[in-house]
Amino acid sequence: MDIRGGALKNIIAHQFDVCVIGGGATGAACALDAQLRGLQTVLLEAGDFAGATSSKATKISHGGVRYLEEAIKGADLKEYHVLVRALHERVRMLENAPHLTRQLEFLVPSYHWIDVAYLDIGLKIYDWLAGPGRISPSKYLSKTETSRRMPALNQAGLTGSVAYYDGQFDDARYNITLIQTFAATGGQAVNYARVTDFRRSADDRISGVMVNDQLAGKQFTVNAKAVVNATGPVSDSIRQLATPSLHKRMRPSKGAHILLPMDVFPTQDALLIPKTEDGRVLFAVPWGGRLLVGTTEEEVSPEDELLVTKEDVEYLLRHLNQYLARPVTPDKVVSGFAGARPLVGSADEGDTKRLARDDVIEGDPTSGVISIMGGKWTTHRAMAEDTINRVQQVLGVSQTDCLTRNHLLYGGAGYTDDYWERLSRRFGVSEGTARHLSSKFGTAAEKVVALRDENSALVEPILAGYPAIRAEIVYSARQEMASTIEDILARRIGLELFSWRDAIDAAPFVGLLLANELGWSTSQTRVAVDEYIAKINHYLITAGLEPQKSSELSMAKR
Repeated sequence: MDIRGGALKNIIAHQFDVCVIGGGATGAACALDAQLRGLQTVLLEAGDFAGATSSKATKISHGGVRYLEEAIKGADLKEYHVLVRALHERVRMLENAPHLTRQLEFLVPSYHWIDVAYLDIGLKIYDWLAGPGRISPSKYLSKTETSRRMPALNQAGLTGSVAYYDGQFDDARYNITLIQTFAATGGQAVNYARVTDFRRSADDRISGVMVNDQLAGKQFTVNAKAVVNATGPVSDSIRQLATPSLHKRMRPSKGAHILLPMDVFPTQDALLIPKTEDGRVLFAVPWGGRLLVGTTEEEVSPEDELLVTKEDVEYLLRHLNQYLARPVTPDKVVSGFAGARPLVGSADEGDTKRLARDDVIEGDPTSGVISIMGGKWTTHRAMAEDTINRVQQVLGVSQTDCLTRNHLLYGGAGYTDDYWERLSRRFGVSEGTARHLSSKFGTAAEKVVALRDENSALVEPILAGYPAIRAEIVYSARQEMASTIEDILARRIGLELFSWRDAIDAAPFVGLLLANELGWSTSQTRVAVDEYIAKINHYLITAGLEPQKSSELSMAKR
């Protein structure tokens, strides 16, 4: 039986203490925390793990420089709370998943000396607030040093820059690793399992959920003593499914990012653009061999299709180009993504960019559902800790210590910065592939490469010029519940982020390998490939780029 089928069998047959709805960062963290505290826990995700908001981040684990400015100028305690909490949690993310995270230095260019002073003072406060969680002190860099580190920067009027450190992480893989860690501790998780209704006891309290298996088209029931709603931007749909009279709380906002070739801005450091025309900050961050630029801010509804538009591309490039010696044109965009931030607010709080990224835990007195809303990726673990504290109160059990603060995640045991060298020597894979595998799977990369014992061709690349190998497709299907071409290319190996056009070229071959693992027929495989290519072409067209036809690939040609 495949891993997903086995999970479903275990879920249907058991009574659980806690059912977590939502397999994004917060839901996965809640499930892991609960399971480690001895609560038998099940996690249900309507789509793929990290399939929405949690794979659409700027990939930065940070306190938030903008929050510091708003906290000081507006004397805003909410912004201050978000900032300090995130600064402390940022270090835990770095320590708990060393294979998926790294320290990254950010440069804030300045073209006026007064700005240098302003930034230097602000970032010294940022360092001070981090306390023992400080990564490295901020510092001033001269014009010469700034230009050396960012040679493509606009030199006209440049006075220097202020540099500071934050963290960077692989959001999709981090999320999936949380799920794997949860499963390794005895928890049960399944994707493509949509909650459609609740089971209720005689006093109308919720005692479980009704679930639709979206892949098999079957219905099943999960029994649980407590239910946690961790569905991010769509939290209101679950809240109102439990208690229709509840008012909506969510005010999601769209954040869009684009990716560019690194040669448009060659650097090992990140660029922070301190102020846009609408009062935001933008980042240009090295990521997976690309330059990741984002993000926008636009209030949306949970039903909106969230894509990078031509207007998003123009907005991001307009601000980026002000800092470049040679402007970037839209045709340089190789991929992008857009997602919804799960902001909590009320109708009278103004623009979403002014809403604090704080989280809210709501206990519904009518149904008993506990909803964790708002927050940000960096604080996902702390949000989960608070939520499971509330769960234990609701269950009437003694509150036990949270164990996730220093819990090494799956693939992190034995990992060192030079682990890729050992992997390369032991298995004979190239440096590029070894680095890629170690950064995606940590020490579990050995399990991926070991699949070559079944078929030596599995260590061959999925696509020429990209470091991912065929074994990753097989491993992701068998061990990580990858069930679609998009699951593989967007979230398991990252090729879709590297290049939409390369993802189209790889789709037929990925479909063939998935078909072997999942038992798809020839017609099902053809439909899956065609649908994926149509989706990526839709992304290209919406972003104002030319669509692309797929290469005619076959197993024989590969």
